[in-house]
Amino acid sequence: MNPPLPYVLVLYYSRTGTTQALAQEIARGVEQAGDIEARLRTVAPVSPDTESSLSAVPDSGAVYCTKDDLRHCAALMLGSPTRFGNMAAPLKYFLDTTSDLWLGGDLIGKPAGVFSSTGSLHGGQETTLLSMMLPLLHQGMLISGIPYSEAGLNLTRTGGTPYGATHWASDDSAAQGPDDIEKQLCQAQGKRIALLAKKLMG
Repeated sequence: MNPPLPYVLVLYYSRTGTTQALAQEIARGVEQAGDIEARLRTVAPVSPDTESSLSAVPDSGAVYCTKDDLRHCAALMLGSPTRFGNMAAPLKYFLDTTSDLWLGGDLIGKPAGVFSSTGSLHGGQETTLLSMMLPLLHQGMLISGIPYSEAGLNLTRTGGTPYGATHWASDDSAAQGPDDIEKQLCQAQGKRIALLAKKLMG
């Protein structure tokens, strides 16, 4: 029996489906690296309610991430829409529960990248990406972005940064999702993280 393939955890939060669409393109890029899988996971929304009101399994889309999904990944891709130039609260809430992984050093030396979507051109794409990097640096992860050898970085007029893949969900483009260049950059970043993970695993 063959051992299970290592996996890149593609962990995201998405309310309208835009960040989810980016996550799916990143997963396609991961699969292009060969001999490594993409594991899509999301997090539950947070609520001011003081009682549990959600099922443990979402009605649709990716299943909720567990700390074991994060603990055993070979690499991580973390995605969020922008919230005032920062990551969304549900993703931050999940990361705030991972102090046991920090204490155990479970993520040290693993590659990681970030991606985001915004509703306006200057809605905080880059600050959101940087905010997501901070807890990953504390966890000892190795942050990787997108190099300028990817031609799309010089061609894009919407999303895409050297810090990580992004999408500008303008009024005109929101229903269509990421454009071809944004998809290309997502796939390039996913493949890059997967190849880094494979090299680091030997």
